[in-house]
Amino acid sequence: MKKLSLILIGLLLIPTLFLTSCDKGDDVQVVQTPAQTLMADYMLTANLDLPNVDTSVAGAKFVAGPPATEADLPAFLAKYYIIDIRGAADYTTSHIAGAKNVAFANILAEGVLAGSKPVLIVCYTGQTACYATALMRMYGFKETQALKWGMSGWNSTTATSWNNNIGNIAEGNSNWSYDAAPANQVFTKPAFTSLSTSGEAILKKRVEDVIAEGFKTAKGSDVLATPSNYFINNFFSSADYTAFGHIKGAYRINPLSIADNSVLALDPTAKVVTYCYTGQTSAVITAWLRVLGYDAYSLSFGMNGMYNNNTAWTSNKWSSSVSKSLPFGN
Repeated sequence: MKKLSLILIGLLLIPTLFLTSCDKGDDVQVVQTPAQTLMADYMLTANLDLPNVDTSVAGAKFVAGPPATEADLPAFLAKYYIIDIRGAADYTTSHIAGAKNVAFANILAEGVLAGSKPVLIVCYTGQTACYATALMRMYGFKETQALKWGMSGWNSTTATSWNNNIGNIAEGNSNWSYDAAPANQVFTKPAFTSLSTSGEAILKKRVEDVIAEGFKTAKGSDVLATPSNYFINNFFSSADYTAFGHIKGAYRINPLSIADNSVLALDPTAKVVTYCYTGQTSAVITAWLRVLGYDAYSLSFGMNGMYNNNTAWTSNKWSSSVSKSLPFGN
């Protein structure tokens, strides 16, 4: 009986010894890579840094201009799978031949149906379409493009959206400046959580979430009235930053990318507003930044909406006087 008791005690002690030996590893901590870093690293390997969202590896710019003449229309229509993300009533009234009317929220599912054709996204002004294009490219539809100027650039009868939104609120405004750009700062990366450890999976979920939120924009009048409420990035060349002038306190962070850490010049705790000439490039940048975790916004209509009379224009100026006469489909 005594021997049996000793044997039982010994059996009970064996797992205790193993557990004690495991306790020696308690000081070893496994440090997990942040989700944002995993995703950003994947974006670099997948050629989805901002320069390649702007212009694909195959050389496709994020915008495609409408055909120069009606004679060029057949080749244009044959090239693309066209998605029109405008409201159903406006689509019914006038649309490009062969275009499918699809809600912005459903662009990813529709993109699958395009097969081998590049997708062309059409909206009213080109801005929402550019936002959608950037998100489509990051999701894997890398040759997607937006119709430059939207339906406003297709036919003068559908140009209302642009005609009604050009302006000159910056002219003579005390918050319009010709000062040199402030020195860029260096901030930390934005942070978000994910249960996945796959950079690709994290990216796809982020794109889906950004699409679900809708296009994030800021009004030029609001930003110009209180620039201090925003972290503003003027995405111009150095020459144009000076020639056009700019919103007071606006930075000029261009180029902007993950690869060279220039994206770290943006404040992850602020409302980051990007503006360009037309609101189309800034839409692409804003989509990319929101996926990266920034609270980013595109300034609607860009310079055209703030200072269309500015004498520094050499390109990308909207003019309602230029006739646009491409035909609509049935």
